[in-house]
Amino acid sequence: MTDFWDSIVSFAQTTADRVGQQLLKDFGFAQADEKDDGSLVTQSDKWADAEIRSAIASAFPSHGILSEEGEQVFPDTEWCWIVDPLDATTNFARGIPIWGVSLGLLYRGTPVFGCVHLPPINQCFHGFYAGDLAGENVLINMPEGAFLNNKPIHPTADKMTGNHFFNLCSRSVVMAPHLPSKVRMLGMAAYNFLTAANGAVLGGVEATPKIWDIAGSWVIVKAAGAVWVSLDSQALFPLEVGKDYGKVSYPTLVVGRQDLVSVFLPIVEAWREKKLG
Repeated sequence: MTDFWDSIVSFAQTTADRVGQQLLKDFGFAQADEKDDGSLVTQSDKWADAEIRSAIASAFPSHGILSEEGEQVFPDTEWCWIVDPLDATTNFARGIPIWGVSLGLLYRGTPVFGCVHLPPINQCFHGFYAGDLAGENVLINMPEGAFLNNKPIHPTADKMTGNHFFNLCSRSVVMAPHLPSKVRMLGMAAYNFLTAANGAVLGGVEATPKIWDIAGSWVIVKAAGAVWVSLDSQALFPLEVGKDYGKVSYPTLVVGRQDLVSVFLPIVEAWREKKLG
């Protein structure tokens, strides 16, 4: 089974890098159109989606695929890839070098492997996390850990100061004056979470991430030892066969350590109560 996981890592990294290198040629020059949900899409998104889906179908023909730019109904397959072929399209189209290719591999509806590659800054994250599925025979020999450019990553153990960072999304920026740290807005949900996993920031919040924003990053965050806090009552995983995930959002807070939950969660909850109330 070790050979299987070696092939998964090799496939994800090679595919993400190959697609990413082609996307770099269009970076900052792509014409963007607005989708029905208000987000942007380019021909580069569509090309990347087709390339990744074709690669998965060739390498793992029995695996299902759910993609932001393709089929968004979760399939009835034991293994399924969730694909964001070009995460942070707005950054990509406007020439801001924070965007990437995100892949998550799910076993029976729960992510167990993630790979998020950011070509402009040469960062490739990957990780493995079995969680409650650890007893499954097919996962017994699965590797452990979270990695950036193949080196292990962990959240920061620093004492919190006013010179640390906390990431906001565009919908949560009004929280900035209430936070005990400096703020950043990266424009890419997965990277928002991953910078908490590798210790660059204390944490981050996203108001409306979709399943393709979180399937790959969730694994890496959990594997690194950071804390994922779902901000509503719906269960994250396992995903439901036959359900359309195109319009389902998963408001999320990620922090590097458990003690930071009590610092940031009350601020986030107060903002959400005011916003939703």
